[in-house]
Amino acid sequence: MIKNTIKRKVCHLTTVHVRYDTRIFVKECCCLAEKEYDVTLIVADGKGDEDKNGVRILDVGKPSGRIKRVLHYHKIILSKALELNADIFHFHDPELLRIGTNLKKKGKIVIYDSHEDVPRQVLDKAYLPSFLRRPLSKIIERYENKIVSQLSGVVTVTPNLERRFLITNKNVVQVCNFPKIQEFEIVGSQNIVKEDAVCYVGAISKVRGVLNMVDAMRFSNGAKLLLGGKFENEGLREETVKSKGWKNVEELGFLSRDEVRVTLEKSVAGLVVLEPTKSYVDSIPVKMFEYMIAGIPVVASDFSYWRELIEKENCALFVDPQKPEDIGKAIKTLVNERQRASEMGLRGRKAVLEKFNWASQEKKLIAFYDSFS
Repeated sequence: MIKNTIKRKVCHLTTVHVRYDTRIFVKECCCLAEKEYDVTLIVADGKGDEDKNGVRILDVGKPSGRIKRVLHYHKIILSKALELNADIFHFHDPELLRIGTNLKKKGKIVIYDSHEDVPRQVLDKAYLPSFLRRPLSKIIERYENKIVSQLSGVVTVTPNLERRFLITNKNVVQVCNFPKIQEFEIVGSQNIVKEDAVCYVGAISKVRGVLNMVDAMRFSNGAKLLLGGKFENEGLREETVKSKGWKNVEELGFLSRDEVRVTLEKSVAGLVVLEPTKSYVDSIPVKMFEYMIAGIPVVASDFSYWRELIEKENCALFVDPQKPEDIGKAIKTLVNERQRASEMGLRGRKAVLEKFNWASQEKKLIAFYDSFS
């Protein structure tokens, strides 16, 4: 164990994520700071340096575009990291893999936090020519595995990723992106009246099901969809607005964490109807558990892994995410059967309070860090 008189210096690094990213800052950095680690987070957003919740945030400036970020910002991040001379470096972006071995050669503990299965994601990228996806996926996987084999350890988010990385690195831990209970302690305390509405809160994209969600509102018997988040691009928004179901949508835009809580409290159920891509069928979407801790049932894609996770909790209706009529039928059922929806919501909340929560994952992350003592 680390002695209380010695604070080990930890540095988290990202060029892609926002400084207050829920997983990186709110969950990992803040919990490490609470456990007496000296924590710095290096970001690239142009918003300047600051100290927040015991974490020092250093900004290397916002890149002018994605190409510049990918080609040049790893060097800037590496230079700033070496200045810090931390004991442990923990990076979160695949494009920073190239600096992992540089830091390891300096005798540092280097951890890669793999949020997603990148090679599998490439197979589903519509903007890539279909003939390029498979060979590119294989190249990325070989490269990722090669670098990972040289690092001190890996943090993953799903069992499949854990199994994959254990082949090349024996020091792997699965830290799921479950919600922090504290964020939802006030659920039900504001006497917010439930509307005849369901919600979706998160990034808005085709593969996350926005077109089918909106189209499903045609079959929901007048129920409303509270849609929170930013569209992936304006073209997708224009396409979505043309749907006949759009008249039953209330577009909320990007929501703060407080606004998310209020939106969930007003809703009868939450939607997580991701399309069955190779990267999503084995994922663990944090929004599903945020709906549950907020005390509302889930309308979820009928993926076998998701059934395995939560079906026994009896807190979700599973649907074919590519059939708007199925989604609409589930919405109508929950809006019309309020008592059933309420009971499902209470069971889901109980499940998160007991097991699907960040506190259970925080222990694994701290134990992982302490193993390097």
